[in-house]
Amino acid sequence: MNNTLNNPNPSLAVGRYNYDAIDHQFLKERINQFRSQIERRISGELSEDEFKPLRLMNGVYLQLHSYMLRVAIPYGILSSTMLRGLAYVSQYYDRGYGHFTTRQNIQFHWIKLEEVPDILTHLASVEMHALQTSGNCIRNITSDEFAGLAADEILDPRIYAEIMRQWSTLHPEFTFLPRKFKIAISGSSTDRVAACFYDIGILTRLNDEQKPVFEVWVGGGLGRIPYKGKIIRDDLPPEHLLAYIEAIIRVYNLHGLRNNLYKARIKILVENLGIEVYREQVEKEFATMDLDQYRLSDELVAQIEGSFGRPVLENHPGAAEVLAKHRQQDKEFDRWVKNNTHPHFHEDYIAAVVALKEVGQTPGDASTEQMHALADLADEYAFGEVRVTHLQNVVLGHVQKDKLYALWQGLKKHRLATANLGLITDIVCCPGMDYCSLANARSIPVAKQIAALFEDAELQEKIGPINIGVDGCINSCAHHHIMNIGVLGVDKKGEEFYQIKLGGSSYKEGAAIGSILGAAVKAEEAVKAIEKLIYFYLEQRQENEHFIDTYRRLGTAPFKEIVYATA
Repeated sequence: MNNTLNNPNPSLAVGRYNYDAIDHQFLKERINQFRSQIERRISGELSEDEFKPLRLMNGVYLQLHSYMLRVAIPYGILSSTMLRGLAYVSQYYDRGYGHFTTRQNIQFHWIKLEEVPDILTHLASVEMHALQTSGNCIRNITSDEFAGLAADEILDPRIYAEIMRQWSTLHPEFTFLPRKFKIAISGSSTDRVAACFYDIGILTRLNDEQKPVFEVWVGGGLGRIPYKGKIIRDDLPPEHLLAYIEAIIRVYNLHGLRNNLYKARIKILVENLGIEVYREQVEKEFATMDLDQYRLSDELVAQIEGSFGRPVLENHPGAAEVLAKHRQQDKEFDRWVKNNTHPHFHEDYIAAVVALKEVGQTPGDASTEQMHALADLADEYAFGEVRVTHLQNVVLGHVQKDKLYALWQGLKKHRLATANLGLITDIVCCPGMDYCSLANARSIPVAKQIAALFEDAELQEKIGPINIGVDGCINSCAHHHIMNIGVLGVDKKGEEFYQIKLGGSSYKEGAAIGSILGAAVKAEEAVKAIEKLIYFYLEQRQENEHFIDTYRRLGTAPFKEIVYATA
């Protein structure tokens, strides 16, 4: 992996693209434009139907009880300054917290419409925005939370994600697509972004000449009709990335349905045409394009990369031995290190994952105080950089191994040291009917009740790796379709019921859409059903077998019987 260990410009915030004067002026103009549109809506000059597409393009939703603002976190990277900016919004414009989503965004659920321009102005001052976090356009582009530090990384996907962000923002041809469009990119052949469940998912591999090429997936998606995507090309040179994805989206924009909301996604078009026909049309469009105009030259990539700050990773001999000593002396810390860290390419550093999944708390929520604490800890231990994962956690990416114990102690003071990453209480959850006007049922209380059943740390370790997603509607913001256990809230004659799915898996190797277990049940029965499923798994599993492996070995029938036999 080609990593820059020294930051050529220490004034740049580490890990992300730093704005220039043009970026700042662009945001200022967009905010002023939206301010005028909001004033016209409040005065009655614009109706809600006229205002809706305008507010959605600026990340503003009208939810059950108030407006919600969704703020973009491009490729999941925050500086400590940005995080403090988000904390400010949570304190002065919301109710003291923000909700991190599976799209590497953050949402504020108690926003007043008339205050939105001031919020956006504040966010712009810390180089953040809410553009295209909703609407039928190319949404926030997500990436691998270990980008730039993973040992298996071939190229840094953040650079290409930033290029795509700039290309897609207010793209004149793709501002009003048939439906929303989502892109994810990883700089490794290891899928850490669920690439095959995106409209376009991009993984990186080395070809026979040991040069990086992109493996491009198309037509994946969840929601009402979930589909696993298909590989449309596995050898795309990075220099042609923009041209090729533009060809993909042009074909979709031309043929995608606009008269049926539920069949307008690219996944439906690819399924109906077949990947061979879709590929043929994309290649035909690609062949007509002026590739020189779209080419990502080495100079252009270097220019974008030059706007990224890089950490200065100095050698610290003996750091690993200090960490080992701390682990030996403190069993609680040792458990956290085991569950909540990820290897770094530099042997003296490690990535720490901060789980926003304390039992009893809403998954993905961070309070104003916790955001400030994370910003301070990032400044002290991680070069001022914080990463947001697509599973509603955060990462401090470049921590010296000999300082990890001190970081953990700091996290503990602010209830941020839950050692459950990848375990049964690391539940992904959407806001559900507590907030969302699209939801059919509450999701947060169900997620909390499930977590409470398995709060005991030793029990979580005994159960082992498993993922659970709880959704309040079929849109699958919590990815219930591709979780080992998925819980979906449904409406039955005005009552909240919950459907259970088993066997989902997110990533390329073993990726699968879960199967419905049986009839939907009420909330308390759904929670009891998951308890039964887990204890049945513990009885039936073979040595070192994870939940998903036991399920695949036994099939659905015995799990269904254990839940419904006495119902």
